[in-house]
Amino acid sequence: MNKAPLTSRSPRRSASAAAAPPTATAEASAPAAVAPEVEAAATSPEPARSTRRRAQHPAVWAVAGALLAALAVTAVQRVGPGQRPVTQDDIDRAVRESLEKEPLPSQATKAYQAILPSVVRVTGLMNEDDEGDENPEKRAMDRSLGTGVVIIDNGTILTNLHVVWGSKKIRVRFANGHESEAVMVGAQPENDLAVLKALDLPDDLEAATMRSTADLLPGDHVIAVGHPFGIGPSVSYGVVSGLKREFRSEAGERTLSNLIQFDAAANPGNSGGPLVTMDGQVVGIVTAILNPSEQRTFIGIGFAVPIENAAQAAGMPPF
Repeated sequence: MNKAPLTSRSPRRSASAAAAPPTATAEASAPAAVAPEVEAAATSPEPARSTRRRAQHPAVWAVAGALLAALAVTAVQRVGPGQRPVTQDDIDRAVRESLEKEPLPSQATKAYQAILPSVVRVTGLMNEDDEGDENPEKRAMDRSLGTGVVIIDNGTILTNLHVVWGSKKIRVRFANGHESEAVMVGAQPENDLAVLKALDLPDDLEAATMRSTADLLPGDHVIAVGHPFGIGPSVSYGVVSGLKREFRSEAGERTLSNLIQFDAAANPGNSGGPLVTMDGQVVGIVTAILNPSEQRTFIGIGFAVPIENAAQAAGMPPF
């Protein structure tokens, strides 16, 4: 069941497909009597292909003409005595009325639905006895409650290092409610990233699709998905505000660089969650918010580590 995480790549035309010669089946079954110009060109393959293409044109036009004629007849039949023909305005009005009755989901909604199966809640427990408390997650919330995203369906999860650092036990809860203990199998302190491995997996676990940030631009729409203050999964919507930003932690112990700045709302608990484009693909891992005051709440500036750095933390090759 294990597989590499999905990545978005531009489709490329296969060179072998482009160079494949035309099949000779049709030529072998053709009648012996051929048009003089085709027979004369038989000794030169390229002119023969051109001639065959020209010979097909009348048939194509005949089919197209038949279709147009059928449409014209249908249109005439639908317009009875005293009725006016259907106009473009009538079509536009019908489309608007249909959309008003059954509106299409927004791009943000579709992106959220695409990423949701891969989003997990991450809780770092203070000690082995936390699970015996009536509400262990509440005790751990102030220091180690965050979000993660599945990048390989063998239970490999990306999150922030500060979410799980110093925890005696790590627990994750998947989108379908399944819970499991997890262990940290990798870290990238310079980018505040940690790689977790869940020990007990739900059925049909889905890995997120990751996408290069090479073509990401300020103004691109994004969503942030996570568990702010333990409430979630929650989704917020905004745009990329800037690229290649730097952020220094509150204690000044570490400076993060090459960050994506965004304005989709993020709060404590969103850390480690995915930053997602409108096609449902992950471009970053939410890692910090900027608030000059003592309040640890969102004022419009969030930062995410580009997914290229995050993939390297998990030992994945770059895009």
